[in-house]
Amino acid sequence: MANITMDMTIAEAIAADQNIIPILLDIGMHCLGCPSAQAETLEEAAYVHGLKPEELMERIRTELGE
Repeated sequence: MANITMDMTIAEAIAADQNIIPILLDIGMHCLGCPSAQAETLEEAAYVHGLKPEELMERIRTELGE
């Protein structure tokens, strides 16, 4: 299990722990392989999807057991 941080890009987070994929899909991040995922951080993606970054990170920590 990798330490996922909000300043990681989506692609980096997936590379660090593929178990994050269902979490991201569940909150509406369906374009995990698109060019945005290569440069967009989890923090930026949270804002784009109407979430507070802290809430996204709490969900990731809870579901991944970090």
